[in-house]
Amino acid sequence: MKRKQFSEEQIIGILKEAEAGSVVTELCRKHGMSSATYYAWKAKFGGLEVSDAKRLRSLEEENARLKRLLADKMLDNAGLKDLLSKKW
Repeated sequence: MKRKQFSEEQIIGILKEAEAGSVVTELCRKHGMSSATYYAWKAKFGGLEVSDAKRLRSLEEENARLKRLLADKMLDNAGLKDLLSKKW
C-alpha cells in the first residue's frame, strides 16, 4: 500500500500557501511533489479548513465501516436464500 507523505493538515497548509500567492511550480518543488498532485489535492481539499478535513476523514471511515456491515448482511442474506432454496 502506498504510504502517505503528507497529512491532511499539511496538505491544507500547502494549499493555503498557494492561495496566498505562491507560484504553484515553486511550491511543488519546495515540498517535493508533482503539480498533478497539487491539483488533485486542490480538487479534494480546496476551501476546507483543518477541522473540516478531520470531519471528512471521520465520515469516510464511518462510511467504509457501514459498507462492510452492509456487505456482511447481504452475504448472510444470500446464504439464507440458498439454504432455503435447497431445502424446498
